[in-house]
Amino acid sequence: MEGDRFYWEEEGPKKSRRELRQERRQERRLERRLEREYREDWEEEESGKSRRERRLERERKKRKAGVAELVLTAVVAFVLVFGFVRPFVVEAYRIPTESMVPTLEVGDRVLANKFVYRVTEPQRGDIVVFDSVAEDDDQTLIKRVVGIAGDQIQVQGGVLYVNDEPQEEPFLNEEDLFRGFYGPTMVPEGHIFVMGDNRGNSADSRVFGPLPLENLKGEAFMVFWPVSKIEAL
Repeated sequence: MEGDRFYWEEEGPKKSRRELRQERRQERRLERRLEREYREDWEEEESGKSRRERRLERERKKRKAGVAELVLTAVVAFVLVFGFVRPFVVEAYRIPTESMVPTLEVGDRVLANKFVYRVTEPQRGDIVVFDSVAEDDDQTLIKRVVGIAGDQIQVQGGVLYVNDEPQEEPFLNEEDLFRGFYGPTMVPEGHIFVMGDNRGNSADSRVFGPLPLENLKGEAFMVFWPVSKIEAL
């Protein structure tokens, strides 16, 4: 016995943060499954319907929801394609890559305000849609503004510093954190510095440099597809 510890006690190997997160996710999944099973048993007892009957009922509701999603998509597409506002104010964009995970997933569709940057300057935190800076690339990209003209940008061990101040970024993808280094670099006039929320898998201003304001197409302000993810950005 050493202190309050018996000689046969041994400390196990410390778990990494990734392992602890995986354990927590597994525990939450188990809790949700148990809660769902308990709720189903309770509903069966209260309603007198079998699980098969309730499963068929849920499938019918899903089909109805699918029709509602299709109708909503058609309405949004009609307004954006044929409506008056599209060319001047609002346009829809599809997310093509994983660079903004978890904020935006591949296949999500967002609405962007094309007018806002005619009357105001981009601010840190804005999610912007812009034309690629590469001459032979006609892609439309989407990233988050992390620096504006006059800012000094630096990344140390994955932590973003703006003007020597570490930034709180709760929106980052914790599953694939960037641990590297960048800079320091100064954002020139007429430019912004953009980065993806999925820092470990994003080709952004760390690759192509500060983004000219003339490449901006608008500010993404809303996810409208899929319907289950409709929310303001």
